[in-house]
Amino acid sequence: MKVFDIEGFPNPARVRIALAEKGATDRVEFVPVDVMGGEHRSAAFRAKNPDATVPYVELECGTCISQCTAITEYIDGAFAGPSLIGDTPTQRAKTHMMNLRAEAGLLDAVGAYFHHATPGLGPALETNQNADWGRRKRDTAHSTMTYLNSVLKESPFLAGDTFSMADITAYAGLAFADFAKVEIPSELTHLHAWRARCAARPSMTTG
Repeated sequence: MKVFDIEGFPNPARVRIALAEKGATDRVEFVPVDVMGGEHRSAAFRAKNPDATVPYVELECGTCISQCTAITEYIDGAFAGPSLIGDTPTQRAKTHMMNLRAEAGLLDAVGAYFHHATPGLGPALETNQNADWGRRKRDTAHSTMTYLNSVLKESPFLAGDTFSMADITAYAGLAFADFAKVEIPSELTHLHAWRARCAARPSMTTG
């Protein structure tokens, strides 16, 4: 299994954390992608991943899978260890629900702010910017942080009692928020405490 990605970016970090949680980091090959040079937009790259995004994985059979949730689903089923998705229909549904809320409301919202309302990755890559839209999505990210704090007031993790894919997504979203200078309000004490617990996990030192 090959993982095409770039270190230090939020979505690649999600996949690297999932692999580390399953103890599978040394069982895959990481292939660096020159995102800053626009490699992800090349015809050769799009032939494998039409989304033109990182990460994507290529299996030994030649199958290519993009989108972090789909990749994490594969990792969860392909490698042994505690499930990142859930062991029951209810757990899996709740994990997917919270993962989508963390992805759309936090990580993607911060991304929209970064790419539209700041210089982002520079003029060669940041085309068709809409600053007003970016600032609106920053507000969405703050609202989602408040919501996640309320969830964590009642539960140790976002989808229940165990660490899951939803926690990985939210953790990556907060790291992106730091980078984009989207402040995490100090009064969100449950969110800050959860983040500290997640940071202590060995998997969080990866990529």
